[in-house]
Amino acid sequence: FEKTITQYGAVMIDNSSAFRMDADVPLVVPEVNAEDALERPRGVIANPNCSTIQMVAALKPLYDISPIKRVVVSTYQAASGAGAKAMQELYAQTQQFLNGEELTIDAFAHQIAFNCIPHIDKFLEDDSTKEEWKMVVETKKIMGDENIQVAATCVRVPVLRCHGESINVEFEGPVTVEEARAALEAAPGITVMDDVANNVYPMPGLLAGTDGAYVGRLRKDPSVENGLAFWNVADQIRKGAALNAVQIAQLLLP
Repeated sequence: FEKTITQYGAVMIDNSSAFRMDADVPLVVPEVNAEDALERPRGVIANPNCSTIQMVAALKPLYDISPIKRVVVSTYQAASGAGAKAMQELYAQTQQFLNGEELTIDAFAHQIAFNCIPHIDKFLEDDSTKEEWKMVVETKKIMGDENIQVAATCVRVPVLRCHGESINVEFEGPVTVEEARAALEAAPGITVMDDVANNVYPMPGLLAGTDGAYVGRLRKDPSVENGLAFWNVADQIRKGAALNAVQIAQLLLP
Protein backbone atom coordinates (compact mmCIF):
# COMPACT_ATOMS: atom_id res chain seq x y z
CA PHE A 1 0.00 0.00 0.00
CA GLU A 2 2.81 2.39 0.92
CA LYS A 3 4.66 1.88 -2.39
CA THR A 4 1.45 2.18 -4.36
CA ILE A 5 1.17 5.75 -3.11
CA THR A 6 4.83 6.79 -3.08
CA GLN A 7 6.33 5.04 -6.12
CA TYR A 8 5.61 7.96 -8.46
CA GLY A 9 6.78 10.66 -6.06
CA ALA A 10 3.65 11.31 -4.02
CA VAL A 11 4.08 11.88 -0.28
CA MET A 12 1.97 9.76 2.05
CA ILE A 13 0.90 11.36 5.34
CA ASP A 14 -0.21 8.44 7.48
CA ASN A 15 -2.56 8.92 10.43
CA SER A 16 -2.22 5.38 11.80
CA SER A 17 0.43 4.06 14.18
CA ALA A 18 1.97 1.83 11.49
CA PHE A 19 5.01 3.97 10.64
CA ARG A 20 5.44 6.27 13.62
CA MET A 21 8.48 4.67 15.18
CA ASP A 22 10.23 3.66 11.95
CA ALA A 23 13.65 5.30 11.96
CA ASP A 24 13.34 6.40 8.32
CA VAL A 25 9.88 7.95 8.73
CA PRO A 26 9.59 11.44 10.29
CA LEU A 27 7.00 11.91 13.02
CA VAL A 28 5.84 15.49 12.73
CA VAL A 29 3.98 18.15 14.67
CA PRO A 30 4.52 21.31 12.57
CA GLU A 31 4.79 23.64 15.57
CA VAL A 32 7.55 21.45 17.00
CA ASN A 33 9.65 19.80 14.28
CA ALA A 34 8.53 21.05 10.88
CA GLU A 35 12.06 20.61 9.52
CA ASP A 36 11.81 16.83 9.96
CA ALA A 37 9.17 16.68 7.23
CA LEU A 38 11.85 17.60 4.68
CA GLU A 39 13.77 14.36 5.33
CA ARG A 40 11.50 11.52 4.22
CA PRO A 41 13.50 8.82 2.39
CA ARG A 42 10.47 6.56 2.01
CA GLY A 43 8.12 9.35 1.00
CA VAL A 44 6.11 8.78 4.17
CA ILE A 45 5.41 11.20 7.03
CA ALA A 46 3.68 9.89 10.14
CA ASN A 47 1.03 11.78 12.09
CA PRO A 48 1.57 11.26 15.87
CA ASN A 49 -0.87 9.96 18.43
CA CYS A 50 -3.50 12.50 19.47
CA SER A 51 -2.50 12.69 23.13
CA THR A 52 1.16 13.19 22.19
CA ILE A 53 0.44 15.98 19.68
CA GLN A 54 -1.21 18.37 22.11
CA MET A 55 1.40 17.73 24.78
CA VAL A 56 4.51 18.30 22.67
CA ALA A 57 2.97 21.42 21.10
CA ALA A 58 2.89 22.90 24.61
CA LEU A 59 6.25 21.46 25.68
CA LYS A 60 8.26 22.87 22.76
CA PRO A 61 8.18 26.59 23.74
CA LEU A 62 9.10 25.58 27.30
CA TYR A 63 11.92 23.32 26.12
CA ASP A 64 13.34 26.29 24.22
CA ILE A 65 13.78 28.08 27.56
CA SER A 66 15.47 25.13 29.25
CA PRO A 67 15.87 21.45 28.24
CA ILE A 68 13.30 19.15 29.81
CA LYS A 69 14.44 16.34 32.10
CA ARG A 70 11.13 14.69 32.96
CA VAL A 71 7.44 14.87 32.16
CA VAL A 72 4.66 13.29 34.21
CA VAL A 73 1.34 13.34 32.39
CA SER A 74 -2.11 12.03 33.22
CA THR A 75 -4.61 12.15 30.37
CA TYR A 76 -8.37 12.58 30.47
CA GLN A 77 -9.29 11.24 27.04
CA ALA A 78 -12.66 11.65 25.36
CA ALA A 79 -14.82 8.70 24.35
CA SER A 80 -14.74 9.77 20.70
CA GLY A 81 -11.02 8.99 20.68
CA ALA A 82 -12.06 5.35 20.51
CA GLY A 83 -14.29 5.96 17.48
CA ALA A 84 -17.89 6.68 16.60
CA LYS A 85 -19.10 3.43 18.18
CA ALA A 86 -17.52 4.41 21.50
CA MET A 87 -19.01 7.90 21.36
CA GLN A 88 -22.46 6.40 20.73
CA GLU A 89 -21.95 4.03 23.66
CA LEU A 90 -21.44 7.01 25.97
CA TYR A 91 -24.72 8.50 24.74
CA ALA A 92 -26.56 5.19 25.13
CA GLN A 93 -25.15 4.32 28.55
CA THR A 94 -25.91 7.76 29.91
CA GLN A 95 -29.54 7.35 28.92
CA GLN A 96 -29.65 3.81 30.29
CA PHE A 97 -28.06 4.88 33.57
CA LEU A 98 -30.52 7.74 34.09
CA ASN A 99 -33.43 5.46 33.27
CA GLY A 100 -32.23 2.82 35.73
CA GLU A 101 -31.69 0.29 32.93
CA GLU A 102 -28.95 -2.30 32.51
CA LEU A 103 -25.97 -0.82 30.72
CA THR A 104 -24.87 -2.11 27.34
CA ILE A 105 -21.06 -2.49 27.48
CA ASP A 106 -19.36 -3.23 24.18
CA ALA A 107 -16.90 -0.58 22.96
CA PHE A 108 -15.04 -0.36 26.28
CA ALA A 109 -13.94 -2.92 28.87
CA HIS A 110 -16.21 -1.27 31.46
CA GLN A 111 -19.01 1.26 31.57
CA ILE A 112 -17.93 4.69 30.38
CA ALA A 113 -20.97 6.67 31.56
CA PHE A 114 -20.31 8.27 34.97
CA ASN A 115 -16.99 6.45 35.17
CA CYS A 116 -13.27 6.76 34.35
CA ILE A 117 -11.35 3.86 32.83
CA PRO A 118 -7.55 3.82 33.32
CA HIS A 119 -7.10 1.58 30.30
CA ILE A 120 -6.56 2.77 26.71
CA ASP A 121 -5.30 0.26 24.13
CA LYS A 122 -3.79 -3.05 25.24
CA PHE A 123 -1.62 -3.73 28.29
CA LEU A 124 2.09 -4.40 27.72
CA GLU A 125 4.53 -6.63 29.60
CA ASP A 126 5.50 -3.83 32.02
CA ASP A 127 1.80 -3.24 32.86
CA SER A 128 1.71 0.09 31.06
CA THR A 129 -0.71 0.44 28.16
CA LYS A 130 0.22 0.91 24.53
CA GLU A 131 -1.30 4.42 24.65
CA GLU A 132 1.05 5.30 27.49
CA TRP A 133 4.01 3.77 25.63
CA LYS A 134 3.16 5.89 22.59
CA MET A 135 3.35 9.06 24.63
CA VAL A 136 6.80 8.08 25.93
CA VAL A 137 8.50 7.07 22.68
CA GLU A 138 6.74 9.58 20.41
CA THR A 139 7.64 12.51 22.66
CA LYS A 140 11.32 11.58 22.53
CA LYS A 141 11.25 11.26 18.72
CA ILE A 142 9.30 14.45 18.00
CA MET A 143 11.29 16.55 20.46
CA GLY A 144 14.53 15.07 19.16
CA ASP A 145 15.77 14.27 22.67
CA GLU A 146 16.10 10.67 23.84
CA ASN A 147 17.01 11.89 27.33
CA ILE A 148 13.52 13.22 28.13
CA GLN A 149 11.92 10.90 30.65
CA VAL A 150 8.14 10.55 30.33
CA ALA A 151 5.74 8.87 32.77
CA ALA A 152 2.19 8.63 31.42
CA THR A 153 -1.13 7.40 32.78
CA CYS A 154 -3.88 7.43 30.16
CA VAL A 155 -7.52 7.46 31.24
CA ARG A 156 -10.76 7.36 29.28
CA VAL A 157 -13.37 9.74 30.72
CA PRO A 158 -17.06 10.35 29.94
CA VAL A 159 -16.41 13.35 27.69
CA LEU A 160 -17.57 13.43 24.08
CA ARG A 161 -14.82 15.50 22.44
CA CYS A 162 -11.41 16.92 23.46
CA HIS A 163 -8.65 15.33 25.51
CA GLY A 164 -7.44 16.97 28.71
CA GLU A 165 -3.96 16.46 30.15
CA SER A 166 -2.46 17.26 33.53
CA ILE A 167 1.25 17.84 32.89
CA ASN A 168 4.14 18.28 35.31
CA VAL A 169 7.50 19.22 33.79
CA GLU A 170 10.96 19.16 35.36
CA PHE A 171 13.57 21.28 33.60
CA GLU A 172 17.36 21.19 33.70
CA GLY A 173 17.45 24.86 34.66
CA PRO A 174 15.11 27.37 36.29
CA VAL A 175 11.97 28.41 34.39
CA THR A 176 9.65 30.91 36.02
CA VAL A 177 5.91 30.89 35.60
CA GLU A 178 6.17 34.32 33.98
CA GLU A 179 8.74 33.08 31.44
CA ALA A 180 6.65 30.03 30.66
CA ARG A 181 3.48 32.05 30.19
CA ALA A 182 5.19 34.50 27.84
CA ALA A 183 6.66 31.65 25.78
CA LEU A 184 3.34 29.85 25.52
CA GLU A 185 1.48 33.02 24.58
CA ALA A 186 3.96 33.60 21.75
CA ALA A 187 3.94 29.99 20.54
CA PRO A 188 2.12 29.03 17.32
CA GLY A 189 -0.92 26.84 17.84
CA ILE A 190 -1.15 27.54 21.57
CA THR A 191 -3.85 29.56 23.29
CA VAL A 192 -3.34 30.44 26.94
CA MET A 193 -6.55 30.46 29.00
CA ASP A 194 -5.27 31.13 32.47
CA ASP A 195 -7.17 33.59 34.65
CA VAL A 196 -8.04 31.69 37.81
CA ALA A 197 -9.39 34.83 39.50
CA ASN A 198 -12.23 34.68 36.98
CA ASN A 199 -12.42 30.87 36.71
CA VAL A 200 -10.90 30.87 33.22
CA TYR A 201 -9.11 27.68 32.16
CA PRO A 202 -9.50 25.22 29.27
CA MET A 203 -12.37 22.73 29.48
CA PRO A 204 -13.14 19.93 27.01
CA GLY A 205 -16.88 20.53 27.05
CA LEU A 206 -16.40 24.07 25.73
CA LEU A 207 -13.57 23.55 23.23
CA ALA A 208 -14.92 20.88 20.89
CA GLY A 209 -14.44 21.92 17.27
CA THR A 210 -11.55 24.27 17.99
CA ASP A 211 -8.04 24.21 16.54
CA GLY A 212 -4.74 24.16 18.38
CA ALA A 213 -3.95 23.37 22.00
CA TYR A 214 -5.16 25.31 25.03
CA VAL A 215 -3.13 25.77 28.22
CA GLY A 216 -4.20 26.91 31.67
CA ARG A 217 -3.62 26.35 35.42
CA LEU A 218 0.04 27.29 34.84
CA ARG A 219 1.90 27.21 38.15
CA LYS A 220 5.12 26.23 39.88
CA ASP A 221 5.61 22.58 40.84
CA PRO A 222 7.36 22.81 44.23
CA SER A 223 8.02 19.05 44.44
CA VAL A 224 11.11 19.34 42.20
CA GLU A 225 13.84 21.96 41.91
CA ASN A 226 12.87 23.30 38.47
CA GLY A 227 9.26 22.33 38.00
CA LEU A 228 6.10 23.65 36.38
CA ALA A 229 2.59 22.24 36.22
CA PHE A 230 -0.19 23.03 33.75
CA TRP A 231 -3.42 21.78 32.22
CA ASN A 232 -3.72 21.18 28.48
CA VAL A 233 -6.84 20.63 26.32
CA ALA A 234 -7.26 20.03 22.60
CA ASP A 235 -9.83 18.61 20.23
CA GLN A 236 -8.26 15.23 19.49
CA ILE A 237 -10.15 14.83 16.22
CA ARG A 238 -8.93 18.16 14.85
CA LYS A 239 -5.47 19.08 16.16
CA GLY A 240 -4.99 15.54 17.43
CA ALA A 241 -5.54 14.00 14.01
CA ALA A 242 -7.02 15.61 10.89
CA LEU A 243 -5.79 19.19 11.33
CA ASN A 244 -2.23 18.13 12.17
CA ALA A 245 -2.16 16.02 8.99
CA VAL A 246 -3.37 18.99 6.92
CA GLN A 247 -0.75 21.22 8.52
CA ILE A 248 1.94 18.67 7.57
CA ALA A 249 0.69 18.76 3.97
CA GLN A 250 0.86 22.56 4.01
CA LEU A 251 4.56 22.32 4.92
CA LEU A 252 5.16 20.60 1.60
CA LEU A 253 3.47 23.23 -0.55
CA PRO A 254 5.84 25.32 -2.71
